[in-house]
Amino acid sequence: MGKNDGARILVIDDESQIRKLLRVALTAYGYEVREANDGADGLREAAVYRPDLIILDLGLPDIDGLEVLRQFREWTQTPVIILSVKEQEQDKITALDAGADDYVSKPFSMGELLARVRTALRHSYHENGENPVLVFDDLEIDILHRRVKLGGCEVKLTPTEYDILKHLAVNSGKVLTHRQLLTTIWGKTYASDTHYLRVYIGQLRKKIEIDPARPRHILTESGVGYRLL
Repeated sequence: MGKNDGARILVIDDESQIRKLLRVALTAYGYEVREANDGADGLREAAVYRPDLIILDLGLPDIDGLEVLRQFREWTQTPVIILSVKEQEQDKITALDAGADDYVSKPFSMGELLARVRTALRHSYHENGENPVLVFDDLEIDILHRRVKLGGCEVKLTPTEYDILKHLAVNSGKVLTHRQLLTTIWGKTYASDTHYLRVYIGQLRKKIEIDPARPRHILTESGVGYRLL
């Protein structure tokens, strides 16, 4: 059994068919599942059940999903994966900026959702014991010495390129929005300068990707931001 088996997952969704689908699939993979059909019930369950991960639908009947997320973030950093309708891209961005770890669009692939669950749990387990050397296949980031290697060879990055890569790496698997990256690296006055960020991501990819046109490490989440795998 893997280290994620037995993790407690709370599903908050008003569609009974979605809850059943998730319960069956997640239970089959060894997870323990609780359900809530609205925001108020979800907040209560989270406080009592103390899940390891929360799957949250944005379209709840009583409380807006974003408000539920904000209330969670007042007292817990438990990973939250948003379930969202594709047309609501701005809601996804707002949710990620408000502290969600990831989002999956409805209708969704169960295989993709399970992969996102594993990634969010892995990140949650490791975020407090920060490893000074982060390894992603052939990419190695030595946080202590600010060194980056690709295939064993050192890569020369500018200070800004390194800061972007480090922030993506310590949040690996999470979608970081343009605003999150811009405010972290350059400050709030640059929060809307997405072109600025695209230029630096392009430079980074030329240095750490074998084929920058088909990146393996830094993936674009169209219209939203970036994630490092």
